Amino acid sequence: MPSFQCTVCQTPFEIPQTALDKYPGWEPKYCREHSPSKAPKSSRKRPGRSGSSGRGGGGGTRTEENLTLAEVLLRYEGGPQTGLFTDGSSVPNPGPGGWGVVWVEDGEVREHRHGHDPDTTNNRMELRALIEAFRLLPQDATATIHSDSRLCIDTITKWAINWEKKGWKKKGGPIKNLDLVQELYQLAGEHPGCRLEWIAAHSGHRWNEYADSLSTAWMRTEL
Repeated sequence: MPSFQCTVCQTPFEIPQTALDKYPGWEPKYCREHSPSKAPKSSRKRPGRSGSSGRGGGGGTRTEENLTLAEVLLRYEGGPQTGLFTDGSSVPNPGPGGWGVVWVEDGEVREHRHGHDPDTTNNRMELRALIEAFRLLPQDATATIHSDSRLCIDTITKWAINWEKKGWKKKGGPIKNLDLVQELYQLAGEHPGCRLEWIAAHSGHRWNEYADSLSTAWMRTEL
């Protein structure tokens, strides 16, 4: 099997050729012990470039590439070219994390933002990214806001309306991240011309990858 060296502990490790063939362009950088794929976000994303598949939506395991914005633009071209694209993560989960959002019109970046939280979770960062996306837009805007977290999309588009009717309660226990859920739900209601849409993570979509890069910028010295 092809051998690689972990960038954290310098230990050699092997990856089956079948796995490398399945995800062209994937360059493994971490051994099993140090792979970010141990965190829920990473485990939901595919090597080689994350759909959310995941973050709430299924898909294979992957190793985070943690590319700079410039590297993302050089490597990826596919996917929608207009809309807002969001992402969030924490490594490990819970632990330090970040969020990112980019607003694109016809393939040109109109604005992007990112932030860092020293003690958070994947889902909180995904929700925060969506909140910041709505904050970029005027209330009369007509736009699609993309997230690769099925959990966050379903929370706002399917479940929150009933939780609100029941006094923000649900069967089975308290609503997780209720503060952010309520804020996002309110912002979504204030932007009736906008819609939330799931996008597959790490599937070659340029602007999803760009948002992912923004969400992990806190881990790098170069944006």
